Amino acid sequence: MFHLLVTYRGWPDAAGTIPTGRIYINENDEPGRFFLKNGKLDIAQVTKVPALLVSETGGPGPQFAKVAHITGISPGSRDTAIQYAVDGGLRPISNRDLENLAPQLGISKGVLTHTHWAVQDGDLFKALLLNQQKSLVAPRFFSVDSISQQQADLVSVMMPFSAEFKPVYSALEKASAAVSLQCMRADDVWKHDAIVQDIVDLIARARVVICDCSGRNPNVFYEVGIAHTLGKETVLIAQSESDVPFDLRHLRYIPYLNNREGRKKLSEAVQTRLRTIVATA
Repeated sequence: MFHLLVTYRGWPDAAGTIPTGRIYINENDEPGRFFLKNGKLDIAQVTKVPALLVSETGGPGPQFAKVAHITGISPGSRDTAIQYAVDGGLRPISNRDLENLAPQLGISKGVLTHTHWAVQDGDLFKALLLNQQKSLVAPRFFSVDSISQQQADLVSVMMPFSAEFKPVYSALEKASAAVSLQCMRADDVWKHDAIVQDIVDLIARARVVICDCSGRNPNVFYEVGIAHTLGKETVLIAQSESDVPFDLRHLRYIPYLNNREGRKKLSEAVQTRLRTIVATA
């Protein structure tokens, strides 16, 4: 069950009005009986049900609806003022998608074309969840299903596979072990025929992803993009500032030299960063 509120020009962020004569809730209907007390809207009952705020289809308002929770009502002879809090956890849904979801919502398409307030019996959240699942962008060349299998102690390292980076990887392993984390990179894993899937799984399962931009390796840049897209805590390292691409230079990175002293300092700096991440998670 949910409130369906449709207006001509749309709904502001926190409050709006609807003509009192367009409130189609009455005591003769089963849903209406629940929300009325002595012939008046009962705010205590109204607030128990979510609201879908819609601009008239084809009207001048934004053609997107938003979910809200009504917090107050001020009845008037001409207009009724409504206070509400928009649910920021749900994305707005287009009027076109609402029309397609009409059967699930228990509404007819025509109800979105005129101003009114009514109560509908449909399962609002179920319908919106199904719609959002259909609209999710899915990768074509690999799966990100492993995102649901995150390992709290896993640090994934993205770096070139050449021999000169083996001592660097060893330094990162030491840094991870010092904070009770385990370190892995793609050549430690062989689960799929396609190496890109092993790499994506490693990123998806990781608590932290360390990316070495040294040498401007295109594979590493590709992997940085995947890590950022999946919302991973990402630590950039590089032997030179010029190795960090322009689009990433607004982010902090850890510089290092690939010699004994430089790798020691790198390990200490990465360890410090990992401790901070673990402490704030």
